[in-house]
Amino acid sequence: MKLSTVSLASVLLTSANALSFSSNTSTGYTSKTTGWDMTGMAPEIIRIEGQTRHTIAFQDRSKNTVQIAMKSPNDRPIQSEVNLWLGPDYTPYSLKCKSENGNEYPIQTLIGTKGYAVNVELKNTGAYNFPINTAASYAIGDLEESVAGIVTENQGNTYIDGGAIRMYPFSAKVDQLQILMKTDGNQLKAKIELLNGPNNVKQEYEVYASSGDVTSLFLVFDTPGSGNSIRVKNLATQEYPLDFYWRASKTGTGDDVNGGGAPKTMWN
Repeated sequence: MKLSTVSLASVLLTSANALSFSSNTSTGYTSKTTGWDMTGMAPEIIRIEGQTRHTIAFQDRSKNTVQIAMKSPNDRPIQSEVNLWLGPDYTPYSLKCKSENGNEYPIQTLIGTKGYAVNVELKNTGAYNFPINTAASYAIGDLEESVAGIVTENQGNTYIDGGAIRMYPFSAKVDQLQILMKTDGNQLKAKIELLNGPNNVKQEYEVYASSGDVTSLFLVFDTPGSGNSIRVKNLATQEYPLDFYWRASKTGTGDDVNGGGAPKTMWN
């Protein structure tokens, strides 16, 4: 009798784990906008409840870049994962996302597909009462070329050794910031945080990519207010450095705590 009880418990636990994330699937589209307005990115905005996932199939081999946006419909936190699936059991790219306020600080990222037919898993790992709205599509125009453009423009860049941590404060006049982390083809393992004030984390991303070249990390941060900075941690070992690029994609007229004047770029 005791053995039967243990066996039943094991079966119930296995079933619960298998059903912990319910899943839906849809087909990917090409965006109608070069920005991050979700109504222009896809025909419908997908609502993903807490502890559920949605998978989108991107089958166009002529395209290489998918844009993904996530927002909270009610100013609540976002905890989510974005996984790139290539084939039945290979995940060359995984991104964990956190936002203190998913409306004020939305998730905005580009993912390279290597020119393959892929599936993108969008998983809400937050609580059941923390839903998220999301849209994903093939990027077009200037946005599609952003990864190459940020390198060519070279508004700012630095080299970060494995295990190193770097901080980059920037001007209050920067309303939106684009960043790129890439390698020369080696793996990419890193964490990046948007801070407002001393150690006050507003957004956090942790990335793993089997190749930091073809599946680099490209993010767009909305940066309201002043006192903002970026903290980058290379989580890989010392022999796996990364290249870090940045540029201001929107600037305004906010009070500049760094002394006023023209918008300043970040610095070491």
